[in-house]
Amino acid sequence: MKPRFLRKILRPKIFPWYAMAAVLLWYARPTPGRVAVGLAFVVVGEALRIWGAGHLVKNDRLTISGPYAFLRHPLYAGTLLVGTGLLWMGGGAASPWLLAIGLGFFFVHYFPYKERIESARLERLYGAPYARYRAAVPALLPSLVAFHDPGVPGGAPWSAAKLRDNHEDGAAIAVALAVLALALRPLLPA
Repeated sequence: MKPRFLRKILRPKIFPWYAMAAVLLWYARPTPGRVAVGLAFVVVGEALRIWGAGHLVKNDRLTISGPYAFLRHPLYAGTLLVGTGLLWMGGGAASPWLLAIGLGFFFVHYFPYKERIESARLERLYGAPYARYRAAVPALLPSLVAFHDPGVPGGAPWSAAKLRDNHEDGAAIAVALAVLALALRPLLPA
């Protein structure tokens, strides 16, 4: 792993999420059915994140290819699916509370803040083309029709180099470890 990635995952502002993960694992009571359903959400969410991270070129050009043609925030949408899937897999008494806390924080604080900051930055960088993109493409729920505007350049093919540059390889490993921990939870004492 890259030192920059380690600095990213060891930031104090992420520690509450680690605490929530520990609570989930402690109270988790996964069953084969819960694991199967939750795993479906996790796989779809992480696939969306991998697809998006492989297209994302931060600050060099407006990214409108891949999943960005259907929704403006595929990484956030993927994270919501992964988190929901992990909570579903775990089950137990803590999962509904952790889901409420996580979704509440995301939709009340984090997403509105990031949407405001990122949109302002992208509008400064790309002007009218970004404004047209933002007006046409939904934030989190994908459109059924891909965005296409010849006046908005920004398409680029998916690449593993972009995936690594965006540290999604490390995030995918973390998600895999979380799935493994939940799947093996029945082997630990209750």
